[in-house]
Amino acid sequence: MTMNPPTEPDGRLTAFGNQLIEVHLWLREELARLREDMYAHPERPRELRAHCLTFCSAVTKHHSGEDEGAFPALAEQFPELRPVLDELARDHRQVADIMRELQELLGDLEADPERVRADLDGLAALLESHFVYEERRLISALNALDAPGWRAAAPAFLSRGQMG
Repeated sequence: MTMNPPTEPDGRLTAFGNQLIEVHLWLREELARLREDMYAHPERPRELRAHCLTFCSAVTKHHSGEDEGAFPALAEQFPELRPVLDELARDHRQVADIMRELQELLGDLEADPERVRADLDGLAALLESHFVYEERRLISALNALDAPGWRAAAPAFLSRGQMG
């Protein structure tokens, strides 16, 4: 399914940087929901694992889209951002490692709920720091980015998936 890019009330396209903020807000909300589930229902590891897999898939899709599409486009038009983009890509790998560990931990029906909480809290702290830094450093460049191909359909890193 192709999503139409978000528009303002007057029909203008929402700037790419503003769309990124919207996606980050959505991911923050989903992570908060996952953490609430973990704290409220640690006795239901299968449900938590399913929710975690869905959330992790959304983050992976978002970060892959940035690594493969947004970051190369930004590096081409704004070469001074290359060190920032490299740092953000390193963050993406670190987030992926933590999510993989968390998924493995949730796959263990005997997993210590305190360890799961600690890993989830660590993931939340890392993602929050990453999102804030990315927003601070990239929003204006994304809003100024000339990427005509992105206007027909929102690229993967700017779309919000459906989580149940």
